[in-house]
This record gives sequence, structure tokens and C-alpha cells, in this order.
Amino acid sequence: MAVLLNKIFFSPDNSYSIKVLSAFAYCSTFIFRPFGALLFGWIGDNIGRKPVILIATFLMACTCIGIAVLPSYDEIGFTATVLITLFRAIQGISSATEVTGAQLYITEMVKPPLQYPAVASTTIFSTLGTLAALGIAAIVTSGNFNWRYAFLFGAFVAVTGLMARTTLKETRDFIDAKRRIKLSLEKTGIDPKKIESNSIIKEKINFKTFISYFAIQCTWPVWSYFGYFYCGNILTENFGYSPAEVIHHNFFISMIELTGTILLVYLSYKIYPLKILRATFYILIVFFCFSPVIMQNLTPSYIMLIQVYFLVFAPGYFPATAIFYKHFPVFKRFMHTSFIFAMSRALMYIITSFGLAYLTEYFGYWGILMIMIPVTIGYYLGLRHFENLEKNMIY
Repeated sequence: MAVLLNKIFFSPDNSYSIKVLSAFAYCSTFIFRPFGALLFGWIGDNIGRKPVILIATFLMACTCIGIAVLPSYDEIGFTATVLITLFRAIQGISSATEVTGAQLYITEMVKPPLQYPAVASTTIFSTLGTLAALGIAAIVTSGNFNWRYAFLFGAFVAVTGLMARTTLKETRDFIDAKRRIKLSLEKTGIDPKKIESNSIIKEKINFKTFISYFAIQCTWPVWSYFGYFYCGNILTENFGYSPAEVIHHNFFISMIELTGTILLVYLSYKIYPLKILRATFYILIVFFCFSPVIMQNLTPSYIMLIQVYFLVFAPGYFPATAIFYKHFPVFKRFMHTSFIFAMSRALMYIITSFGLAYLTEYFGYWGILMIMIPVTIGYYLGLRHFENLEKNMIY
């Protein structure tokens, strides 16, 4: 879809400017996410989880409508380029906020063990979004569909979701934390205006927990970029796939990804999620051991298997998101977890996209491991930290 939009909203006269502007438009979807995370995170921690979800949904509806009716570059010139970039940046902020908001809301409303698959189920709908985007791109490239209808449909879904979400209640954890503060103030006779001095409000973030969660979140951008974009480039350059064939190939991969995601959600109810992550880590180590042989003897079938593995079974935060969230203080949980989510995407997508391009140019397939191995080491250390936290918790 991004390729299609770039042709419509960027100048066709200068191929270099198209590359630069399209790269900026792509990066804008995640570069500005940390700023949005700080803003909406503050709202979520100080006002409530529900308002953030409503605002994020409203912004998504507005941008979908804006893109659907936006005139092309041929009609309004460079203004179209500026507006499409702005809309994509806002969509990136709102989508990241909505994902964290939904996961956090469910975490604080549902208790284990149902909590684990309930929170993990948000990934199913995220995967469905990827599947829908690839499906629409496949239809558009075949010339049988007006792409603007896709954004109008997205706006309809967002507006419907906004109306439904107005009936949501605030989460128990947030309300209970507020109640504990009120009771503690009443018992001590402290002026409510001095609420900032309350121990619940002042509870600090454990720095090691912050870094560990960041290390865990850094894995998915690497796996997803490698799985969809880098492997797509290999199919194009080494096996002569056309862009339309790559889109259809990735559409099939996303269907398998959806099936695997549903399977992991189910397993998270039966098996403790951190044990699932530990198992996926060991499988990744085995893959690294055999990767030189695999990458030197690639076929389209091998590429498909590699894509399925990295997009479904490679270690990440899913399906243990709820476990990670509960180790952050309630009144600092939204801002810090959403900031980590946004910052990890902004940093790792840039490192992965540019890093793979340069490292594989000079070191071949070994350049891939130069990015994956450090990320995996950080992941292992982060996972061990949370495993230790869970062992030390008193339930």
C-alpha cells in the first residue's frame, strides 16, 4: 500500500526525491511515536486509561478519512506530499497508543490465567490488520479495487469502535490505586492537595526493569522487518519476483502468521507465557547454528519457512505482555510502557532497515547475524530479569 500511495502523492519527476520523501514518510510512522507516547502516557497515568483509548481511536478515524479524500500530487502538488506524511505520522502515533492502551486496559481488568490469552489476543487483531493491508494491496495491484475505499472502511470501523468504547469503564487497578491514595490521605489527615507526596504516586520505576523490557521490545522490529521487507527483497533480486508476486507471497505468509498467533494465544492459557518465551529462545539459538548453511542455499521454499519462523515463533514480548506490564507502578505504567514500545520501534526499524542494507553489502548473510545476535543477547538478559522478578513475587 505504501508503494501505491508514494506514486500518487509524491512527485513523479524526480526518482531520487521520491526515494527520500517515501523513506521519510515511512520513518514518520514510527519516529514521532515516542513523543506521542509521552503525551498520551501522561494522560493515561494521570486522567485514566479510557480517555487515551478514545482519543487514539478518534485520531485514527480522522486520518483514515483524511487520506481517503486527499487529492493527489497532480491536483495540489507538494501539499499532498506534506499532508500524506502528516496523516501517516498521526496514524503511527495513534496506532501505537491504541495497542498499548488496549493491552494495558485488559491487563488491569482481567486476572490470570485468563489475563494472558486475553491480552495476547490483541496481537491477533494486529495480525489481522497486516493481513487486511496485504489483501487490499494484492487486490489494488490487480486493478480491481479503488484503494480509497479501504481507508473509508477503516474510518467506518474506527468510528464504530469509538462509539462502542464510550461505554468502557475505567480499569480496576487505576481506580483501586486512586482509592488507596484517598484512604491513606484520610487516615493521616493530609491535605489532598499534597497528593504528589503519596508513596503510591512517588513509586519509582526500577531502572533494570525498564532496560529489560526495552531489550525485549527491540526484538520484534528486527524479526518483522527481516521477515517481510528483507526476505521480500531477496525474492525480488535473487528469484525474479515481481512486486505483485511478493505482495501475494507475503499475504499467504500473513495468513500463516495469523494461524500461529492464534495457536500461541491458546497455549498461553495452558502454559505459563514466560516458559513459552524461554522455549522460543532456545529454538532461535538452534536456528543461528544452522543459519550459515540455510542462508547460503536459499530457495523460495526456504525463505517461506524462515519468514514463518521469524514472524510467528521467534522470541519477543508476545504472549507475555501482561506479565511485563504488572512490574511497572500503576501511575507510571502507561507512559513508560508506551514510551518503551514506541522508542524500540523507532530505534530498531532505523537500525535494521539501514543496517541490513549496509552490513549485507559488505559481509553478505553474516551481516544479518551482526544485528540479530546482539538483539538476542539483550533479549535473553531481559527475559531472565523478569523470570527472577516473577520468582520473587508473593501471590
